[in-house]
Amino acid sequence: METAVRITQQPDADALLTRSPLALLVGALLDRQVAAERAFAGPMAIARRMGREDLDAHEIAQYSPSDFAALLAARPAVHEYPAFMARRIQELCRFLVARYDGRAAAVWEDADSGGRLVRRVGELPGFGRQKAQIFTALLGKQRGVRPDGWREAAGAYGEDGVFRSVADITGPDSLEKVRTSRQGRRRTTS
Repeated sequence: METAVRITQQPDADALLTRSPLALLVGALLDRQVAAERAFAGPMAIARRMGREDLDAHEIAQYSPSDFAALLAARPAVHEYPAFMARRIQELCRFLVARYDGRAAAVWEDADSGGRLVRRVGELPGFGRQKAQIFTALLGKQRGVRPDGWREAAGAYGEDGVFRSVADITGPDSLEKVRTSRQGRRRTTS
């Protein structure tokens, strides 16, 4: 069952994540070395700076790289590393245009197994195995994308009732639980 995404705790940004598969992918791509809610608010900031209500993979893919980097770097910067992330977002959009005619949802719409879904997401520029598993868990838990074996393919991120990743953020309380869980894991690995 598809539900409204509530990762950023900002109604407009969460509404964009809910209606736009590309925004959800871009948010996941930005979820690196910044707080999850900041990363997933990035697509709304990008859309607004482009003068749009939504993101379009074709438009982003064709954007001048220097202009797109400047768009992400404008204050407040969309990410700690705006030029690097601008390049990654454009790589992602070019891949989506070449492979899926710019349709982000096509990555998962006909995935017939959890393993295939993780593989497809993992093929995206900027998505390694762990990010692919987290995104698969996010799709399964919050977007109703549940091919056979999706929980197993998502690994520990697919488990029910845990607060391990962005896939488990559904509001302010779960956001705090995920933060606490991440901090605990960092302490045990240090």
